[in-house]
Amino acid sequence: MFNQLEILSDEQSEKLYTIRRYIKNLDSVCIAYSGGVDSTLVASLAFEQLGSKAIAITGVSPALANTLREEARRQAKWIGVKHLEIKTSELDQSSYSKNPKDRCFACKKELHKHTTYLSKKLNYKIVLDGVNLDDLKDYRPGMQASKQAGVISPLAKFKVSKQDIRDISRALGFPWWDKPAQPCLSSRFPYGHEITNERLKMVEKAEEYLKDCGLSEVRVRCQGLTARIEIPKDELKHFFTKYNFSELVQYFSNLGFNCTSLDLEGLVSGKLNR
Repeated sequence: MFNQLEILSDEQSEKLYTIRRYIKNLDSVCIAYSGGVDSTLVASLAFEQLGSKAIAITGVSPALANTLREEARRQAKWIGVKHLEIKTSELDQSSYSKNPKDRCFACKKELHKHTTYLSKKLNYKIVLDGVNLDDLKDYRPGMQASKQAGVISPLAKFKVSKQDIRDISRALGFPWWDKPAQPCLSSRFPYGHEITNERLKMVEKAEEYLKDCGLSEVRVRCQGLTARIEIPKDELKHFFTKYNFSELVQYFSNLGFNCTSLDLEGLVSGKLNR
């Protein structure tokens, strides 16, 4: 069992106890594991309670940044849970690549086609994911696909919020407890703008460049060949004084963008849903 290193509120302690007890009573589980803080907490508690009867599965496609794939591998190794990667092909489907408003439904449907198949083939009884209470308040069409596939969301089931997840992860000593949210690269494209492998790579390399410059949290929104950079609002002033804009614009131009801008509103998760 992971030792608790910090005190939690009574409510959070009760939620952690309830999830542990719930998972312990499951026969075996397969976790849809992205490497984000949410699904990593589920994978951690599943391994803690079930050991070899828990397996984490990561869907790999051009929409998953390579750095996040590597982080998912390292975290799974740190936890000790068995970890498999599967190649998903959502980009080959027009219901995804044309980027309709329910794009995430096609993504989760493709993912869980594989997770449910593997869970049956490898004799894992139930598929879990990291959907939490706060996710229920946002526009998440992928959750309907997960529900149709019979996937269970223990964090949402027991009303565990994003803040709860971070606090519990920190209390249990997980070094990634404050890891920024990192939605898939396809979330950088406005609905109706086609998603291709090439455009995903442009966005991935643009964000890698900015992170290498010292930004821990960043989005590069892509509209046509225009790149719009979003960073936390409290970092805007620092950004203006620190970065060489000529070099940045040239790098983005070399990637294929013909216009690069900075969003003065700052980073807002799920902004394109507006």
